[in-house]
Amino acid sequence: MTPAAILTGIGGCLPPRAVSNEEIAAVSGGSDEWIRSRTGIRRRYFAAPGTATSDLAVGAGAQALAHSGDLRVDTVLVATSTPDRICPATAPTVATRLGLPGVAAFDISAVCTGFVYGLATAAGLIASGVSTRALVIGADTFSSILDPTDPSTSAIFGDGAGAVVLRAGEPGEPGAIGPFDLGSDGAGRDLITVRADGSEQRLSGLPAEASDRYFAMAGKEVFRQAVQRMAKSSTTALDRAGWRTADVDWLVAHQANARILVRLADELDIPAERAVSHIGEVGNTAAASIPLALHHAHTTGMLRPGDRILLTAFGGGLTWGSSVLTWPGDSLA
Repeated sequence: MTPAAILTGIGGCLPPRAVSNEEIAAVSGGSDEWIRSRTGIRRRYFAAPGTATSDLAVGAGAQALAHSGDLRVDTVLVATSTPDRICPATAPTVATRLGLPGVAAFDISAVCTGFVYGLATAAGLIASGVSTRALVIGADTFSSILDPTDPSTSAIFGDGAGAVVLRAGEPGEPGAIGPFDLGSDGAGRDLITVRADGSEQRLSGLPAEASDRYFAMAGKEVFRQAVQRMAKSSTTALDRAGWRTADVDWLVAHQANARILVRLADELDIPAERAVSHIGEVGNTAAASIPLALHHAHTTGMLRPGDRILLTAFGGGLTWGSSVLTWPGDSLA
């Protein structure tokens, strides 16, 4: 029987500095009411000077490993679009700092869909027998690439990391993840982007504009695409699992915008109260979004053993992906 990936540990890490809407508005304009009405966000967390994405990833990873009851894994995946350096990948640094020298470790770059891509990758490694225990981390420090004077981005994003431990187990076992649906559309790469400092710009022979070094997003079109892509992907993943939307106890979608979460739940015919929403407290944490939302739902007692969970995300690339999960019992007490 092909092994399945079983969730056995979860963790989260936020930097200590909470940033209010008033602080954002003082630099970018707008107001607390303006930000809340458009995004649902009340605050977010920004990393302090001297902090890197790997620091948050280590914090979340250590917590997930401890929660799993076994500090050993043979694979570490870090989903991020704000790595410590362009080269090398951040995952080997994280693995070494977690006391895991010699393990397979690599990054996944799919922006806000990165964590779902990471889950799929880890599940594939476990199914093939290459890995028996994997640590999957979503970590981003978007404050490092935001223009503080641009309210359309600086008000939305925050820093953070979330992580899960997966082990090899049997299909149908509580905690089993999958099947998956993944997709992309490179024609939309300009909708969510940082234009400068990659090979395209460096080898163009032209200097980078200052604004090109900041994250940019076409908000209205991203909103439309996010709802459309996540709804279709979710339906595909549910069909592959043999679930109906009525079977879903919790929708855990990428925490992009509170209005997107409501619209997506409506598109899927899932009651809004069954959509986990953590964006108000932490903002859009990119690749960390889904694991942080899961961690929040777990630690606050929302999730019960046997709950059926739909995971779905949308991000730059464009990329999107969905999967399903049956929440485990005593192993995540």
